[in-house]
Amino acid sequence: MITDYKITEIFCAVDEFCKEFDKQIEKKSLMSSDGKVRRYRKASLSDSEIMTILIVFQFGSFRNFKHYYLFFIRQHMKDSFPNAVSYNRFVELESRVFFQMMFFLNLSAFGRCTGISFVDSTMVPVCHNLRRYANKVFKGLATDGKGTMGWCHGFKLHLVCNDRGEIITFCFTGANVDDRDPKVWAVLAKALYGKLFADRGYISPKLFDMLFEDGVHLVTGIRANMKNKLMPMWDKVMLRKRCIIETINDMLKNTAQLVHSRHRSVNNFIMSMIAALAAYCFFDNKPQALQGYYIENTKQLMLF
Repeated sequence: MITDYKITEIFCAVDEFCKEFDKQIEKKSLMSSDGKVRRYRKASLSDSEIMTILIVFQFGSFRNFKHYYLFFIRQHMKDSFPNAVSYNRFVELESRVFFQMMFFLNLSAFGRCTGISFVDSTMVPVCHNLRRYANKVFKGLATDGKGTMGWCHGFKLHLVCNDRGEIITFCFTGANVDDRDPKVWAVLAKALYGKLFADRGYISPKLFDMLFEDGVHLVTGIRANMKNKLMPMWDKVMLRKRCIIETINDMLKNTAQLVHSRHRSVNNFIMSMIAALAAYCFFDNKPQALQGYYIENTKQLMLF
């Protein structure tokens, strides 16, 4: 169960960002024909309160958002959210903070590239495979794709993290999009430099050359039908630590509830995904590649 102290910590971080965000928006707000600033109707809940409620839900204490909002936010947290609106009204207000959430992720929540990065993708199914033809919510948007766990009807989340377990950037595509697609890397490669460690699914001479021109060295393993090649010991060691990105995917799916089949709106599905990424940034048990005695071993390897 998430503690009240953690909720206060999340709210303070979000509220400080929203205050600065509102200041910048007011400076560049559109003017009407008579020279007056256009009126922006405020809701009973502030943007920071809406964002906090969305993020706290993704900590995995509740499996149903309606039960979480009615019995936890409006009853247990009544003193913290005295102006909480009805459940139906809150569902309408979710998409109102989309841009604030995206700016908050990129400017405050996400980490920065340290020269050592890991990349991986994970399937985000929206329904069971047998119900893919009957799904109406994501009709025309969700696609069929095959991953390591089999076929999936939905989307694919491409993640890049650093050696500290912090998410650097992400890209959201259809389930049938290849991990080596140039359009995907046009988004991911903007925030990267140094070495990027990936699995065998990213083996591609074209992708390697494209990233190398941008200052990114792609390091992957080799397939069984490929010739062996020499690799520095440091790269071999860090390639084995690629499980860090797989741990993040597991935490997003099992703890932050990134995957479930209860979505009834495309907008709220996107907000739920963004809130899950934001919630992970506040987790205290992020996996790290260099910890404890492993740091001393890596220092010795760097001397050779």
